[in-house]
Amino acid sequence: MVQSGVHSLADVPDYVSVPKVPPIYMSSVFSFDDVPSLDAVYAKEAPGYVYSRDGNPGTDFTASMIAEAEGGACGLVFGSGMAAILQAIIANVSGGDHIVSSPVLYGGVYNYLKNEATRFGVETTFADFTDMAAIEAAIKPNTKILYTETITNPLMEVFDLKAIADIAHKHGCKLIVDNTFASPAVCKPLELGADIVADSATKYMGGHSDITGGAVVTSPENVAAIKRGLAMYGPVMSPFDAWLMARSLRTMDMRVARHSENAQKVAEFLEKHPKIEKVHYPGLASSPYHDLAMKMFFKGRCGGMLSADIAGGEKGASDFIANLKHIKFVPSLASYTTSLSYPAKTSHRAYNEEEL
Repeated sequence: MVQSGVHSLADVPDYVSVPKVPPIYMSSVFSFDDVPSLDAVYAKEAPGYVYSRDGNPGTDFTASMIAEAEGGACGLVFGSGMAAILQAIIANVSGGDHIVSSPVLYGGVYNYLKNEATRFGVETTFADFTDMAAIEAAIKPNTKILYTETITNPLMEVFDLKAIADIAHKHGCKLIVDNTFASPAVCKPLELGADIVADSATKYMGGHSDITGGAVVTSPENVAAIKRGLAMYGPVMSPFDAWLMARSLRTMDMRVARHSENAQKVAEFLEKHPKIEKVHYPGLASSPYHDLAMKMFFKGRCGGMLSADIAGGEKGASDFIANLKHIKFVPSLASYTTSLSYPAKTSHRAYNEEEL
């Protein structure tokens, strides 16, 4: 009885109709009729899949949706945002190479560039990305990558990506942009000259706090090395998460539009509050990044994230969090309800007191 039903679905019949929603391809491996068929797939002479670490119809479908959203030719999905970002970096540097990065970044990436990449002989110089001369001065003969974020985490800085891309290409470097805090519903860095864009798809793309994922979108020339690393190191997105991600991507634009509207109202309210020392949000007219954001971003959207300096320092921030009634304190963002994080205690713990 244990064997009953094992072969009952081995051969799925052809139908004259197809499902409106693509199925979940919950299979780790794919079968072949013979060895020549397997060889043809490996040689890319026939379409097909072998093993889900190397590719899966569901993950490829979701990757194509993200590529279209970002305005790029080739997309890849990963098991997390960090996996996506690090594979984009690792594929483009070797021991002895150099990276120039903006200093205000997601803490995990900052920690990698400062402390982990050095173990493999890759050095990083952190430069002021508002100053094009400072970026150019930081570039060395062995510089391979300029790295930044569309909207920086957590200070909400916005840099001139087109000008930075021009500098990168002038010196034979690639510009990699983390688009997580913006999302392609706010900005498409590839259209501004970036070579590679990475996203923590856990955030706006997933949008429901029920998926962990990442994505990279780039050109056919750049994708091969990143895809090779994805297959080699194995940080793949599961077929089920890919299916959930595809579901969420269909509503991303309307969700981010509402996120942006809400954030604008909250930023304007907090800017006038006596216990708030400063609000960081490029949608505010008072932001030094406002004019550039209005030029670079779609439909006046600046995303759903904002940050604020609360009077009273660490104690003031801790008291504020403790007194929240309806807003959850979580180390993430961009879900379907308002949330709050404390970067110094969560995402940016790798920064020391001076860096904070």
